[in-house]
Amino acid sequence: MSSATPATGIVFRPQSPPEELFAVVAHAEAAGIGQLWLWEDCFLEGGLTTAAAALARSERLVIGVGLLPVPLRNPALAAMEIATLARIFPGRLVVALGHGVQDWMAQVGAAVESPMTLLREHLAAVRSLLAGETVQAQGRYVQLDRVALDWPPPTPPRLLVGGRGPRTVTLAGEAADGVLLDSVTDPDVVRRARELVGPAHLAAYTPVDPRDGSDLGARIRALGDAGADTVILQGPGDHPDPRPLIDALAAVV
Repeated sequence: MSSATPATGIVFRPQSPPEELFAVVAHAEAAGIGQLWLWEDCFLEGGLTTAAAALARSERLVIGVGLLPVPLRNPALAAMEIATLARIFPGRLVVALGHGVQDWMAQVGAAVESPMTLLREHLAAVRSLLAGETVQAQGRYVQLDRVALDWPPPTPPRLLVGGRGPRTVTLAGEAADGVLLDSVTDPDVVRRARELVGPAHLAAYTPVDPRDGSDLGARIRALGDAGADTVILQGPGDHPDPRPLIDALAAVV
């Protein structure tokens, strides 16, 4: 449910080279930050490989992946990878699935005619596999023949849908554990999403310039009052190092 005191996190943007990840993880843990979120943008770091490294290098950080573009992965493979991390690091993984940037999906030959249909089918398959079910699917894009995971997680991780459009947000409330909104600065965007997603979890990325964090606490409170359960701060692409933002967040939470 929504909360006026949301959980908070920081984005490790993929514009930072992967070898900087461990220093950022150590900085976040030392500062008492609760969550570190990762992107999977083409053609930068892989989301789940980066998440595995961050989880292995930390003791208590929750690692979020937001988001995994579903055209790039067979849902059985996605479920296998998510389940592996969820079993090794129970309670410390959150994953968001989404359409991906359509130009990039076309660039790698993975674009589909109906991204919404693919997302719905992919989400249903991954969710069922993580729940330990045997999946038989003959959809428009997802075809699985009696597929089941040998090692499903005892407790599946939170599975979100990333998006901003009303159809995608509605799908998140109907078929996932919640929604991940991108680049939110206006609390009204959160309020409208809350109406569509219902009581499901609502997480929101919000862009923040680490050189000006004077209103950081007020920004977080405003988005929480509007219905965000988790507020994740993302720095600008031209200053991707999140450590100054980690310090600013630690000072206000």
